[in-house]
Amino acid sequence: MKINKKTKLSEIINDKNKRKILEEFDFPCLFCPHMAEEIEKLEIGFVCESYGINEEELIKKLNEK
Repeated sequence: MKINKKTKLSEIINDKNKRKILEEFDFPCLFCPHMAEEIEKLEIGFVCESYGINEEELIKKLNEK
Protein backbone atom coordinates (compact mmCIF):
# COMPACT_ATOMS: atom_id res chain seq x y z
CA MET A 1 0.00 0.00 0.00
CA LYS A 2 1.41 3.37 -1.03
CA ILE A 3 0.95 6.02 1.64
CA ASN A 4 0.16 9.61 0.68
CA LYS A 5 -1.16 12.72 2.43
CA LYS A 6 -4.76 11.46 2.08
CA THR A 7 -4.03 8.15 3.81
CA LYS A 8 -6.20 7.72 6.87
CA LEU A 9 -4.47 7.09 10.17
CA SER A 10 -6.66 4.03 10.68
CA GLU A 11 -5.00 2.38 7.66
CA ILE A 12 -1.52 2.32 9.20
CA ILE A 13 -1.80 2.74 12.97
CA ASN A 14 -1.68 -0.99 13.76
CA ASP A 15 1.53 -1.61 11.81
CA LYS A 16 4.31 -1.65 14.44
CA ASN A 17 6.99 -0.34 12.08
CA LYS A 18 4.85 2.52 10.82
CA ARG A 19 3.71 3.41 14.33
CA LYS A 20 7.37 3.63 15.37
CA ILE A 21 8.00 6.11 12.56
CA LEU A 22 5.00 8.18 13.63
CA GLU A 23 6.42 8.21 17.16
CA GLU A 24 9.81 9.41 15.84
CA PHE A 25 8.02 12.39 14.30
CA ASP A 26 6.14 13.09 17.55
CA PHE A 27 2.85 12.45 15.77
CA PRO A 28 0.39 13.90 18.32
CA CYS A 29 -2.57 11.67 17.49
CA LEU A 30 -0.87 8.64 19.01
CA PHE A 31 -1.28 10.14 22.46
CA CYS A 32 -4.58 11.97 22.03
CA PRO A 33 -7.59 10.65 23.97
CA HIS A 34 -9.85 11.58 21.04
CA MET A 35 -7.96 9.47 18.49
CA ALA A 36 -10.36 6.53 18.78
CA GLU A 37 -13.24 8.77 17.72
CA GLU A 38 -11.39 10.42 14.84
CA ILE A 39 -9.04 7.71 13.54
CA GLU A 40 -11.25 6.88 10.54
CA LYS A 41 -11.33 10.53 9.41
CA LEU A 42 -7.82 11.75 10.18
CA GLU A 43 -5.58 12.08 7.14
CA ILE A 44 -1.84 12.09 7.60
CA GLY A 45 -1.45 15.29 5.57
CA PHE A 46 -3.99 17.17 7.68
CA VAL A 47 -2.26 16.21 10.93
CA CYS A 48 1.16 17.13 9.52
CA GLU A 49 -0.11 20.52 8.39
CA SER A 50 -1.88 21.18 11.69
CA TYR A 51 1.15 20.35 13.83
CA GLY A 52 4.04 21.50 11.64
CA ILE A 53 5.33 18.00 10.86
CA ASN A 54 7.42 17.58 7.71
CA GLU A 55 4.85 15.76 5.57
CA GLU A 56 7.18 14.81 2.71
CA GLU A 57 9.81 13.32 5.00
CA LEU A 58 7.26 11.42 7.09
CA ILE A 59 5.48 9.94 4.07
CA LYS A 60 8.79 8.97 2.48
CA LYS A 61 9.85 7.08 5.63
CA LEU A 62 6.44 5.43 5.99
CA ASN A 63 6.65 4.15 2.41
CA GLU A 64 10.14 2.72 3.01
CA LYS A 65 8.84 0.26 5.65
